[in-house]
Amino acid sequence: MEDKAENITITIIGAGGTMGTRALNNLINKKYNILLCEKSQQGIEKIKEKGLMVVDQESAIPKSDFIVMAVPDAKIGGVSKEIIPVMKKNATMIVLDAAAAYAGEIFLRNDCTFIVTHPCHPALFDERETPEEREDLFGGVSAKQNIVIALLRGKEDNFIKAKEICKNMFAPVKNVYRITVEQMAILEPVAAEVVGATCISVLKESLNEAIKCGVPKEAATAFMFGHINVALAIVFKSTSTFTEACDRAIEYGYEKVFKENWKDVFKKEVTKEVVQRMLHPSKNKNK
Repeated sequence: MEDKAENITITIIGAGGTMGTRALNNLINKKYNILLCEKSQQGIEKIKEKGLMVVDQESAIPKSDFIVMAVPDAKIGGVSKEIIPVMKKNATMIVLDAAAAYAGEIFLRNDCTFIVTHPCHPALFDERETPEEREDLFGGVSAKQNIVIALLRGKEDNFIKAKEICKNMFAPVKNVYRITVEQMAILEPVAAEVVGATCISVLKESLNEAIKCGVPKEAATAFMFGHINVALAIVFKSTSTFTEACDRAIEYGYEKVFKENWKDVFKKEVTKEVVQRMLHPSKNKNK
């Protein structure tokens, strides 16, 4: 792949943003011809600070073999309508989030390939040997992570090439899991954000409430962090079991904290609803 990579041109759209910067930092070290597109002045300045230059989208896209869409979810649909019509035949677009693809908001062509990928981020219980690895919470710097990838439309051989690019983009990568776009949407936003991030946010609010009730902040924080760590190990690694008293407290918690039908968020129509709310917040703010 290293020798062939010299002939591959990759354009990063939104190269000065958070995801674009992460992609750029990893791909620039490989033998790819990298073209950087960025419209915000702040992003342009960040790219120039690296000693690199920004090129016009109009000139970059027609000569690109792969286009990485490192733009916010809500903008992917609109940007795709600008880019995809001028992509060269057999080119491949790599989208970094499933929402717009799942909602059918990406403009598609039959003679191009469309890939959706997302990092899993370094796993909670993975061992990390160095301070740099422990500080790399998002991955893509020094801590190993897994990624998921899906073929939205297009050729299998282009998918294989895109898979290699994605591994380089999120490196160091341990495993690449091929799933569908719908399965990716089930994982995020539903499982990881609607449920996971919400529960974690409730934990922080719980800590704040304990402090409001008069528990010293340092003691409350130490107590909660330790017990969260133990609970995660019990639930996800089965290292032990909860006590009978804790089981009864959990049962009470389900009654008081969660709605009985909370798992409805995994229904297809609800997944579509939350994706629409993410992509079009102004249209859904009163719902």
